[in-house]
Amino acid sequence: MSVYEENRCIKDNHLRLLASKFELKRNLFKALVRDPQLPIEVREKFQYKLSKLPRNSSFTRVRNRCIFTGRPRAVYQLFRMSRIVFRELASQGMLNGVKKASW
Repeated sequence: MSVYEENRCIKDNHLRLLASKFELKRNLFKALVRDPQLPIEVREKFQYKLSKLPRNSSFTRVRNRCIFTGRPRAVYQLFRMSRIVFRELASQGMLNGVKKASW
């Protein structure tokens, strides 16, 4: 794994930690902004607070990446690895409960 891929994995992990840290606060502010029963001034105040949260604390910024190679595409969410690594490990019998189909 190159330094570039390693940095991608570190950045991905950092984004995940940041998103989980601010998840509760972000959801609370969003719910208060969307509540039609609150006065507009209060909703605007919480909209301002929501905008002041770090941008990278949103889960939409998190990109699923392979934990071995850092590959961003074709990543199985359950295993958090790309299809290429998954196939290699499954062929070697390194994944418990995964067996190549043959019929």
